[in-house]
Amino acid sequence: MRSRLIATGATLALLGAGLTACSSSSSGSGSDGPVTLDFWGWGVGYEDVIAEWNDTHPDIQVKHTDAGGGDESSAKLLTASRAGNAPDLALVEFTTLPAMIVADVPLDITEYVDDIEGDFTDGTWEQTRFDGAVYGIPQDVGPMALTYREDRLAELGIPVPTTWEEFGAAARAVKEKDPNSVLTSLPASELGFYAGVAAQAGSQWWSIEDGVWTVGIADEASLEVADFFEGLVRDGAISTEPLLTPEYNAKLNEGTMLSWPAGIWAGGVFYGVAPDTAGKWAMTPLPQWTPGDTKVAYQGGSGMIVTKGSEHPEEAAEFAKWLNASEEGNKLLLESRQVYPASSVGQEMAAESEPPALMPQQTDFYQTAADISSETIPVTWGPNVNLAKSVFEDQLNKAIADGTPWRDAFAATQKAVVDDMKKSGYEVAND
Repeated sequence: MRSRLIATGATLALLGAGLTACSSSSSGSGSDGPVTLDFWGWGVGYEDVIAEWNDTHPDIQVKHTDAGGGDESSAKLLTASRAGNAPDLALVEFTTLPAMIVADVPLDITEYVDDIEGDFTDGTWEQTRFDGAVYGIPQDVGPMALTYREDRLAELGIPVPTTWEEFGAAARAVKEKDPNSVLTSLPASELGFYAGVAAQAGSQWWSIEDGVWTVGIADEASLEVADFFEGLVRDGAISTEPLLTPEYNAKLNEGTMLSWPAGIWAGGVFYGVAPDTAGKWAMTPLPQWTPGDTKVAYQGGSGMIVTKGSEHPEEAAEFAKWLNASEEGNKLLLESRQVYPASSVGQEMAAESEPPALMPQQTDFYQTAADISSETIPVTWGPNVNLAKSVFEDQLNKAIADGTPWRDAFAATQKAVVDDMKKSGYEVAND
């Protein structure tokens, strides 16, 4: 089902009428001079991107501001939009985009992207398309995969798992053969992981049809996912310790933390904290719930929006298309931005690139990544993901500490999400 987001009048009223009155933050020197666009984006490499664009497009100049990533960037963008001084363009995480649409921040750019429609898979477009309208151009994606210590599993004689059943068997085997090691840690803070594997199992945590939302965080598929990972934790086969703490990083470096099921970006994160382990890791498709079903969800990723406040939407869309859909732009995404491109051409270019520094021996890394990315599950994110994340983490941590059923944490999260949506004026099918 095509993902859609429809905001009711009551919801928009709650957000404030001032949201629709954004004025442009761009500055031009009139018809006789270049258009200047303000762009907010985080991460490395944008200096190279902007320099290349400005050098080759003298009539459209771009100024870049690093507004921070994640929740920080979204909060700043919403505040700027309310004040009427939003940038012309901004990088927005896929999970945040629905809330931005409700807040009337991004412009519907459908009319500007017809020429690049075939440059992204349907599953990728679904991250930025709602109710048939396109609100952003995808930049990077994180199809889920398994990054694992190739040397340690081989040393222990444990096959690389291809199904979640095999993953559970591998986790128990690691515990038996080397009690000082653990196959992975999956803490309560990783809502993106649990949402992804639930989608892989057939769940839709948010869906909408004819303006009516349905929340599935506690549907049967999700509860079975909860039971599965709870069983592994109860058996001591996997950990729930926080990720990327000094203690966690020490285990990566000493070879006692053996895998991370996450987006394909996991290898870059590991290289940043355990560079001396390079050459010992590999990436493989995420384990499957049903053997032969290779579809996976995204965990992470972002797209570029043109804001409603821009006085130069056509020029802003031109820059966004160049960066995210052209060969020149994707070369910069790979080499300077160091992200996995969302576009098909970018992924084809990646397949010809050197493998990531963490796994220089895996020459088929990017081809494997492209194969994984070609079969992604369209996922609808709801308007209150941040609330879901907060409640989920609190409730699941409590279940882990108290030894109570994990499915209760999923159910509590669903109730909080549904209650919040109804209070905000959405029509929700759940009781």
